[in-house]
Amino acid sequence: MSDTLTTPALKICGLTDVEQALAIAAMDVQAIGVIGVANTARFVESARRREIFSALALHHPSIKRVWVVADPNPTDLEDALAREGHPTVVQLHGNETPARCAALREWRPDIAWWKALRLREANDVTTAKHYVGSVDALLLDAWNPKQLGGTGHRIPLDWISNQNHDVAWWLAGGISAEWIPELLKDVSPDGLDASSRLEIKPGWKDLQKVKDLVEAIQHSQGL
Repeated sequence: MSDTLTTPALKICGLTDVEQALAIAAMDVQAIGVIGVANTARFVESARRREIFSALALHHPSIKRVWVVADPNPTDLEDALAREGHPTVVQLHGNETPARCAALREWRPDIAWWKALRLREANDVTTAKHYVGSVDALLLDAWNPKQLGGTGHRIPLDWISNQNHDVAWWLAGGISAEWIPELLKDVSPDGLDASSRLEIKPGWKDLQKVKDLVEAIQHSQGL
């Protein structure tokens, strides 16, 4: 962990509504995530995803528009990255290998490619080194056999307290305002990815909890 305090970026993931996405984007968050994995609780079909991303591009052009997918096929990728309402980041949550990630990054260098890794045990974090040079960022999340993400489960901080991945990394899993003081005392991620702990129901956020999280991050860093 660095001795220099830096404020991690914040991504709010699993948005399903345009107005919620715009309200959250105005709260000093750096990324908004929309789920593209079918048959999951927060899945957003193509037309609404484009509507959300188009609104963000118009009103908050600097915010990262993250499309979360798992082992996407080339046709779906080409369609999603074309035309208005496209993502600026594709977050890969499936079984994508380093070689596959590198090929996607070479194909569309204008898009940021993030790879999510779900950790079952402390040694799983060593997998991260294989993706250095193949992706623009890693996202570390807790393993769950039934869900690819959005479980609210937390990675034990001692698993990642001394990590230096040589690539930007985000922490997901159980991110909420009350955990921030302990979390940022022990680890220094480049970004935090929050979803289920901020929800009223899957895909619908409690805006006060989002605000509390933003303020907790700022307060912890002395801002």
